[in-house]
Amino acid sequence: MKHRYLPMTEQDQQEMLQAIGVSSVDELFEDIPESVRFKGEYKIKPAKSETALLKELTELASKSKNLKDNPSFLGAGVYDHYIPVIVDHVISRSEFYTAYTPYQPEISQGELQAIFEFQTMICELTGMDVANSSMYDGGTALAEAATLSAGQTRNQKILVSQAVHPESRAVLQTYATGQRLEVIEIPVNNGVTDLNALKEQMNEEVAAVIVQYPNFFGQIEPLKEIEEIAHQHKGMYIVSSNPLALGALTPPGKFGADIVVGDAQPFGISTQFGGPHCGYFAVSSKLMRKVPGRLVGQTVDEEGRRGFVLTLQAREQHIRRDKATSNICSNQALNALAASVAMTALGKKGMKEIATQNIQKAHYAKKAFEAAGFEIAFTGPFFNEFVVKLPLAVRNANLELADKGFIGGYDLGRDYQELANHMLVAVTELRTKEEIDRFVKELGDCHA
Repeated sequence: MKHRYLPMTEQDQQEMLQAIGVSSVDELFEDIPESVRFKGEYKIKPAKSETALLKELTELASKSKNLKDNPSFLGAGVYDHYIPVIVDHVISRSEFYTAYTPYQPEISQGELQAIFEFQTMICELTGMDVANSSMYDGGTALAEAATLSAGQTRNQKILVSQAVHPESRAVLQTYATGQRLEVIEIPVNNGVTDLNALKEQMNEEVAAVIVQYPNFFGQIEPLKEIEEIAHQHKGMYIVSSNPLALGALTPPGKFGADIVVGDAQPFGISTQFGGPHCGYFAVSSKLMRKVPGRLVGQTVDEEGRRGFVLTLQAREQHIRRDKATSNICSNQALNALAASVAMTALGKKGMKEIATQNIQKAHYAKKAFEAAGFEIAFTGPFFNEFVVKLPLAVRNANLELADKGFIGGYDLGRDYQELANHMLVAVTELRTKEEIDRFVKELGDCHA
């Protein structure tokens, strides 16, 4: 009989107690003083039968809003994108979902090759020379980039745009505390980094300038102009980027970025309650030995056959904190595999097509909002997100939208006081014209 779990019989319990040399459960815990033992009854429901329990849990689950039944216009770093069916098929294979650290290449060739392919595709997307085998998420990748820049330049000042994801900036602040880095946030002007404010803060003490592309508001940052400022005093240039957007936009590597980081969630990774995700980290060749996490290289064996190995880093990078250049010692290999499978299934043309659809549908939605009398906060070019000003609190609007079968946009007032009553609306390739039109109408009908 196949069980979903392993039941424990009375005989099993007695055999375990006997094995450890006690006769009962009470004897097992007799060393705990009576005065601290809990004597009452837990305030939980009585146990139910399996069928009754499954029915109750199903009823509770049905109350949740899901993306299959509710069109989502919520982005802010986690997006509802098309996931090819083959992704789940591949990552469900036991040789991948049970794989661990591939230190023994002779038995880890499949895992190592999958990671190598991920690195290669990230390099092609970002225009960089070297990429690692993934990181926990985009936020930690960004913070690791900042600490790398401080170590490389021997400077302690980090300039980060306020148009970078608020959660990534929070992670950066946490890292900075331990590394004794000074983080200075650069204000925003019309939805993008204020270049004049950036110039004022830029000097020879700056280790790095960090911007996001597209930024948190969906706007396209002027990377060329920012690069000139960042490198003026030999500081490093770090760009956090949505990899799907790079299917249509010029990659940061073409603008002279030293480090490009981000989250691979748009490729084959579902929203799944906000995680887990898969960060990526790509650099120019001069920084390849400073990259946190793992690097997989391609080589040949004694017989000339292609093979893959961990390379360029000593094991101290992963297991000895005192000698490591970073304390990131693991990665998101399974999610990196999902991203690799998704990118392979889409191909270069498919990736460009999806990125273009994101741009076209988001711009259609923006025009629909303007036609309905809504004010669009910023005027510059954008990818698949834009900011709409509402006549009521975004939280209240989202509650009404949920009752009408929609998942509304992100409440920017949570992170930016000046953007109270402003909603960040995300429109991906999965949204139809009918869904967009109905969303605009229902949002317009919300009670102020």
